[in-house]
Amino acid sequence: MKKLVIGNWKMNPATLDDAKKIIKKTRSIASKLNHTDVVACPPFVYIQSAISKRDPNTLKVGAQFVSYEDGGPHTGEVSATMLRDMGVKYVIAGHSEERARGDTDDMVARRVKAIVESGMNAVLCVGEKARDEGGVYLETLKDQIKNSLANIPQSCAKNIVLAYEPIWAIGAKEAMIPDQVYEMSLFVKKVFSDVFNQDQAMKVAVLYGGSVNFRNAAEIIKTGQVDGLLVGRESVNMPGFVELLKAVDSIT
Repeated sequence: MKKLVIGNWKMNPATLDDAKKIIKKTRSIASKLNHTDVVACPPFVYIQSAISKRDPNTLKVGAQFVSYEDGGPHTGEVSATMLRDMGVKYVIAGHSEERARGDTDDMVARRVKAIVESGMNAVLCVGEKARDEGGVYLETLKDQIKNSLANIPQSCAKNIVLAYEPIWAIGAKEAMIPDQVYEMSLFVKKVFSDVFNQDQAMKVAVLYGGSVNFRNAAEIIKTGQVDGLLVGRESVNMPGFVELLKAVDSIT
């Protein structure tokens, strides 16, 4: 299975011209990779410019957010149907920044359901705010995962990607220690197995996110034994992101 690297641009860059430059460079390096799939998740206003009708599989395009409503009087919202119709393949749900703005597990679950039932892939972000010696954070994380997957049909499990992002590591100087990444990847797969089944858990892709850069990417994947990375700020830093993708693709 190919490794998966998803770039979450967040609210960057400031102009369409800069967005086009980032897309061009990202697509160029993605076309040269043999063992890695790349997904770019720009802001809504740049999605159309990122999608190539001539070669849509070289670089897949995702969205950072979606409404759980299918249509109607919801000013400012964008539905899963709209995104799918544009050619979007992946949608992030449950990112810590959205949870901090008020998204509950129930709301995240409804977003995930809208994404997968529309035929796209949901990138479900989960992660603890802090760690405690007693391990209470594991129970908190387990509840978060289970609640965020509530009412998702078994048949849609194949369209879910788990992105483990410990909140305390996002934007930090250092990423999580790769050995700990491995432990947590096993944990989130176990919880996924509890929600669906062991067969689905063996197939689900688990990504790591949180202070990932070209220096630590390969070791996180090799030692952490994750299936890929969810990259934030580094995904719009072209020199660094290009080196990160090369490092990931070199792992066999």
